[in-house]
Amino acid sequence: MTAVAEPGAATGHHLKRTVGFWGLTFVSLGSIIGSGWLLGALTAAGIAGGGGSLVSWVLAAVMLIVLALIHADLGAAYPVAGGTSRYPHYAFGGFAGFNAGWTTYLQAVAIAPLEVEASLSYVNSVGSISKSFPLVHTDGTLTPQGIVIGVLAMALFAFINLGGARWLSDSNTAIVLWKIFVPVLTIVTLLIINFHPGNFTANGGFAPFGFHGIFAALPAGVVFALQGFEQATQMAGESVNPQKHVAKAIILAMAIGTIVYIGLEIAFVGALDPAKLAAGGWAKPIGAGDYGPYYTLAISGGVIWLAIILIVDAVISPGGTGLIYVGTTARISYALGLPNALTRVNARGVPVWSIVVATVFGMFFLAPAPSWQTLVGVITGATAVMYAFAPISLGALMKVDPTREHPYRLPAPKFLLPVGFAFANLIIYWGGFGVTWKLAIGLLIGQIIFFIAVAARAKNVDAKARFRSALWIWPWQIGLIVLGLLGNYGSKTDVELHVLPNDWDALIVAAFGIVVYYLVVRTAQPQAEVEKTVEADLLEGAPELRATPGFA
Repeated sequence: MTAVAEPGAATGHHLKRTVGFWGLTFVSLGSIIGSGWLLGALTAAGIAGGGGSLVSWVLAAVMLIVLALIHADLGAAYPVAGGTSRYPHYAFGGFAGFNAGWTTYLQAVAIAPLEVEASLSYVNSVGSISKSFPLVHTDGTLTPQGIVIGVLAMALFAFINLGGARWLSDSNTAIVLWKIFVPVLTIVTLLIINFHPGNFTANGGFAPFGFHGIFAALPAGVVFALQGFEQATQMAGESVNPQKHVAKAIILAMAIGTIVYIGLEIAFVGALDPAKLAAGGWAKPIGAGDYGPYYTLAISGGVIWLAIILIVDAVISPGGTGLIYVGTTARISYALGLPNALTRVNARGVPVWSIVVATVFGMFFLAPAPSWQTLVGVITGATAVMYAFAPISLGALMKVDPTREHPYRLPAPKFLLPVGFAFANLIIYWGGFGVTWKLAIGLLIGQIIFFIAVAARAKNVDAKARFRSALWIWPWQIGLIVLGLLGNYGSKTDVELHVLPNDWDALIVAAFGIVVYYLVVRTAQPQAEVEKTVEADLLEGAPELRATPGFA
């Protein structure tokens, strides 16, 4: 095998283990509580209705908690940076790992600019700003001045991340404490000043749009709001005690985030003006202020002080999430190791060029980009693809790497692993055919990059062995595309054929996912190959990926 370079080899530096338990917890929690809390409740209610939106949040919480527990097991057993790309690499080889890493990178690099766009949209709800210095067009895209401010915000995120993981986690701690305080304050205030229980059954009953509305709300903003727990695994290579801290950080962050979001939906629906709700229906439940729902409710309720706090938080909450994603995106590109410069770190243990590339790439999403609501569906689908690699990776690794110590063990793995994979497939399906085929194109682009940048420079390598364990990727993707085409979800401009029976289609997709799961876990690499790759990574103490990751 051709000799390959280690990350940091050019400089003699590696990522440093400086992040403690609370730092990891706040990295995950800070990712979970972002623009989703500002805009998610309105989106969910508009699609699923008052009571139906609550069911959507509970369902999403159950699905993501299962996936979070799977990541907790993997993160504690294999504590490396950029973990979401490394777990499939261990189980199925470099090609599968690159596919997972590429998908992770695409969704992560888009989130920081999306958070900036959400922040500017919310601030634009202030009348004086929208009239004299508009930041957002009526279609949700940024104005020229909005783009300039967004670029400056991305540059600030990069500057903070260049200070190192410890600086990132320390600066994030204060932000996350604020991000928890304001939603809780909003929940309590709205429940006290203006709560109408009848709103939960208004305009057609508890779930006026049935299961279809409940399911459709998940990829439209609910799952996006709750995602982010995996950020602790992305920084596991910089944790002072990853075996002990990663799993606990993921579970605690997910628990807090779930409680906060369900409380916010209850407070939002209950605080709606029944007259405006009756007039506008669930499509326009507050009449105006689509980009600032809680702000609008606070103003209409006469709670001016809360409205001011919400505008301030509209800068801090999405900004804090954007800050985290610039950092974790850099760790993912560092893990992918393409090109070699992305694997180099400075004396502070910072992957400088990975941060720069992540920032510049993210800036392209600012101008001119689709609205927050439009981008959320695609990012959620990409996140679900990323999440789907975790259950099949853990299932395969339990078979071929059985002696590995698991400081945290997933309960009932024979049940929860196939169920977790089915959950990820359902989230992709509910996003609609229009999103599914775009995700497949994104994967294809990544594979082309893999072949050009990795395979082309590998010498004397048994390439067939590297790809054999990943042959299931395209049959799986094609199956999802076909189900999406035959299904019942997507925008009005999509071409879904509505062949699958309504409501029962969820069971069909889940069954497809479970069958794929059992077929895939049987294709894992031999035990000797898995152990060699894992030990090579863990001995270096950070992700320590090869410069040619597909053939490391």
